[in-house]
Amino acid sequence: MNAHDENTLARARVATRLPAQDLDRARRFYAERLGLEPVDERSGGLLYRCAGADFVLFRSTGASSGTFTQMAFEVDDIEGVVAELKRRGVVFEDVDVPGLRTTDGIAEIEGNYPSKGARAERGAWFRDSEGNLLGVGEPVV
Repeated sequence: MNAHDENTLARARVATRLPAQDLDRARRFYAERLGLEPVDERSGGLLYRCAGADFVLFRSTGASSGTFTQMAFEVDDIEGVVAELKRRGVVFEDVDVPGLRTTDGIAEIEGNYPSKGARAERGAWFRDSEGNLLGVGEPVV
């Protein structure tokens, strides 16, 4: 490997892209339910920024399968965030599979990445207006 291509992607910022079949409906959901407003927009796309990380909702004729977490928000107080989102009308998924079960919308997850300095994680999941599966997570130290 030469110096020119060393760490090319390691220096890149990562930005999530989420499909929306109805961009106006998605904009309303993110504003009313999540309290988020786009920081910029263009024809067919809305740009959001959370703590320096970007994500985009883009108009698409396709849809996500919704069978996996497409994007997650890492928070410091999952109970407070979940309570606030429920108050805003967000419906959290009930999960009951081997090794993962939610109670009041929140699951206790064993283990975490050593670099995060946490021993576990707590998580909750919900779908946006377009069927995208989003998560909220809190590292447990």
